[in-house]
Amino acid sequence: MKRRFLMMLGVPLALTAPRLAAETPPEVRIGARKFEFHPNKVTMKLGQPVVLVLISEDRIHGFKMPDLGIRTDIVPGQETRVALTPQRAGSFSFFCDVFCGDGHEDMDGTVTVEA
Repeated sequence: MKRRFLMMLGVPLALTAPRLAAETPPEVRIGARKFEFHPNKVTMKLGQPVVLVLISEDRIHGFKMPDLGIRTDIVPGQETRVALTPQRAGSFSFFCDVFCGDGHEDMDGTVTVEA
């Protein structure tokens, strides 16, 4: 009797696991290091959720995308995760807003949201 009961407990878990995996939004990893983001061009689909995973390779950087209302710090040794569901198509600039030396003004990129 105990054997059947345990087997039946596993069935609902097995049926729900694929559904949970399908609902997890894809991750877009963006690295930051002095004077650059890589990749600095990212493409997303309108209305489809993603998680930006921001990683600093050297020092504290900022990540600002004013058109989509995003602003966060990127701290070395930590992943900074930002959930995003683009609600309008177009090209949106992002940039570092924490001064990191000469060349800082070139530390930028673009997110393109396709319909």
